[in-house]
Amino acid sequence: MKLQTLTTSALMLVMASSGAWAKVAPTQAAKLGGELTPMGAEVAANESGSIPGYTGGLKQDVNADPLVDIFATEKPLFTITAKNIEQYKAQLTDGQIALFAKYPDTYKMPVYKTHRTAAFPKSIYDKARKNATTAELVSGGNGMVNFDETIPFAIPQNGLEVIWNHVSRYRGGSIERNLATIPVQLNGSFTAVKQRAQLTAPQYLKGGFDQGRDDNILFYYTSSVKSPARLTGNVLLVHETIDQVNQPRMAWVYNAGQRRVRRAPQIAFDAPRQAAEGLATSDQVDMYNGAPKKYNWKLLGKTEIYIPYNSYKLANPNVKYSDIVQAGHIDQNLTRYELHRVWKVEATLKDGERHVYGKRTFYVDEDSYQIAIADHYDNRDVLWRVSEGHALQFVNANAPWYVSTTNYDLLSGRYLVELNNEENEPFKFGKQVKRKSFTAAALRRSGKR
Repeated sequence: MKLQTLTTSALMLVMASSGAWAKVAPTQAAKLGGELTPMGAEVAANESGSIPGYTGGLKQDVNADPLVDIFATEKPLFTITAKNIEQYKAQLTDGQIALFAKYPDTYKMPVYKTHRTAAFPKSIYDKARKNATTAELVSGGNGMVNFDETIPFAIPQNGLEVIWNHVSRYRGGSIERNLATIPVQLNGSFTAVKQRAQLTAPQYLKGGFDQGRDDNILFYYTSSVKSPARLTGNVLLVHETIDQVNQPRMAWVYNAGQRRVRRAPQIAFDAPRQAAEGLATSDQVDMYNGAPKKYNWKLLGKTEIYIPYNSYKLANPNVKYSDIVQAGHIDQNLTRYELHRVWKVEATLKDGERHVYGKRTFYVDEDSYQIAIADHYDNRDVLWRVSEGHALQFVNANAPWYVSTTNYDLLSGRYLVELNNEENEPFKFGKQVKRKSFTAAALRRSGKR
């Protein structure tokens, strides 16, 4: 392990090792907004100053185009290549190091000045502070109680709480996305599967939160395929539950060819992700989603890693998919890496459980609680796949989110990438959606070819 000195307090480490799943005391929560940011990250800069102190992130501007590169004039501080990787290995994950080994002539990481741009609405900060003293894990850590909308554990005490922060983080409330899911073949050829997706937390439905129906709902989600023609009209509907042990995720699919709506309980865990050609599992959507019940989660503390951040070049609408997609990996000249503090969480498969990944290591950004990098191992403990979440701050919505995710298969040389450069209105925040749009009866209407 390439962990540096842990930056968590002694008290936090004791609580983490004990596996406690309890809310924190008000005296601990009082640190939020002081020595800790309202979301629980360290306000202070690191010792060298290469990670600056937190000053509030980017200010919200509802009229701004969030994809305009505000750091366009910056040049890389340096670029990591296979030739100089030895001096940077302490700040890289095993998966990143493996990519340099597999593609020594083409893979690179341009590293830029660090900007801590993540920010959220005041209402979200207030809820995070409240959650810290009320939220608790139940059902063996597979569900939560006393939780309101955003991260439940701003001062996490164990790996489960960190992963729950990612799963339940604020993503703008309600958002329509137009995106392309692109499986890339060994020679770099690809066919983009274009989709329209809608994700809405129950608090943002037309009519608002319905106590009783929405108590165990994290969000509602639909995804409909726009192209290619052979898949057009296929629709997925998900009611994502908070406690997926007592109430498993509810999912339905509409197959346009069969004109039938079917329940889809298999859309979970290591079931093949839709439109991914076997390159990713269902629980790799959004870097990780769903119930954590198959794994033991261990918090390995905090470390400093070069992670994708402020990825404006990769979201540039003037760049074509054919410019980004290459054999082996995306064009790394369009990426941007920065040094950030991350929580390191290791997930190991429980005895008696089945999953294609026997071990997974997640690196979670302290400011946003988004997973930035995930290394996935097979059941022989062989590093198999490497995922990266390329994110930026959406200043119009006051929320950080991904503009692209990549999932590299080290064994086959193929990979999966999500992009939105060629799509009209790739991110539409604040769309008002009726509850009936997330019903099985609505699938047939939305899936017409």
